Amino acid sequence: MSEHSVFIIDDDEAVRDSILCLMRAHGFRARAFASGVRFFDNLPDVPSACVVTDVRMPDMDGAEVVQRLRSLKGDAWPIVVITGHGEVPLAVQLMKAGVVDYIEKPFEPNRLVEVVRGSFAHLDDLLLRKAEAEAAARRAACLTPREREVFQALIEGRTNKHIAGDLNISPRTVEIFRAKVMEKMEADSLSALIRAGLRIGPVTTPAAFARN
Repeated sequence: MSEHSVFIIDDDEAVRDSILCLMRAHGFRARAFASGVRFFDNLPDVPSACVVTDVRMPDMDGAEVVQRLRSLKGDAWPIVVITGHGEVPLAVQLMKAGVVDYIEKPFEPNRLVEVVRGSFAHLDDLLLRKAEAEAAARRAACLTPREREVFQALIEGRTNKHIAGDLNISPRTVEIFRAKVMEKMEADSLSALIRAGLRIGPVTTPAAFARN
């Protein structure tokens, strides 16, 4: 079963229950809400989820649901919009607002399932990259000031010779610092070291690590 949740928002009970059963039948942890108001009044306390919402609903329509949810959760809660009204301007507006898909009713159940699966795959990738960045930042925090300078220079693509000239040290000393940086960063190659540096951003000052 997925670690993420699916939340369905639709004022049509039959449609709501149908999507709920569909999600659960495919192993997703799912809950349904009769309106956007009820959803936000009982906003689930989970780190990540996919929200499937109708557009035309009383009190709070799908566009407002999207706007509020994006401001609260950002990319951690991808949104899929379903609607019985195929309106191109509205579809464009919602896609620009960040929804991952816009599906017209009646829809093919397998399509909705695949969209939700795709959203979860994207979430897994985001979570993995976040974890990798945090791990890299922790390792980088153990570097000495000089090692940070060498690390930053390597990320910028500078050669040992150029680094030696910039820091007024010998190329041999640069090699020693480079080896220490790679050891502390647990990088088995220069490319792995560069990827770690790109994940955490500029590393010449300790404050760079605090951002992550």
